[in-house]
Amino acid sequence: MRFFLSVILIALLSAAAEYFFPWWAVAVVAFVVSAFIRQKPGKSFLAGFSGIGMFWLTACLVHDSANGHILSARMAALFHLPNYVLFIVVTVFVGGLVGGLSAWAGALIRPKTD
Repeated sequence: MRFFLSVILIALLSAAAEYFFPWWAVAVVAFVVSAFIRQKPGKSFLAGFSGIGMFWLTACLVHDSANGHILSARMAALFHLPNYVLFIVVTVFVGGLVGGLSAWAGALIRPKTD
């Protein structure tokens, strides 16, 4: 249950943070959520990866369909990718890695209470 709570909190708080702050605010959100919700580091990584990945996928699809895939097609051409869908996949993967690594770090700063 904590895993799903972490994923949802990370996704929603990241959406709010990106409205006011730069793109890297999602890393701070994932770090703080994982520091407060006690989980194993592996589960925290997956929660951060999933939460930020879901948020960035939703944001990419909303913004990309609004402009007719023009920007993502041009960026895909710039990076020599065959189509804009692959560019979106790479973008979501990079965002997921940022969220996962920061959530992992947030889980590791908690002291062990064994």
